[in-house]
Amino acid sequence: MAVKFKDYYEILGVPRNASQDEIKKAFRRLAREYHPDVAKDKKLAEEKFKEINEAYEVLGNPENRKKYDELGKYWQSGQGFNP
Repeated sequence: MAVKFKDYYEILGVPRNASQDEIKKAFRRLAREYHPDVAKDKKLAEEKFKEINEAYEVLGNPENRKKYDELGKYWQSGQGFNP
């Protein structure tokens, strides 16, 4: 079964040309909003919080973001390959 492609820009609510600072601000805002310790629906918040963290792990790192932008949903497939 194929894994569904996640648009990390959409998850964080930022445009594809967002600066690193904009990405960081969006992450912090969403992390605060969906943190399981403060949200009313803990189960939903936990899933959303994990998704937000995953998106920030990729987009918050310029090297990973570049790979993601170039390869889309296959960005992790190219790990370790340097032509």
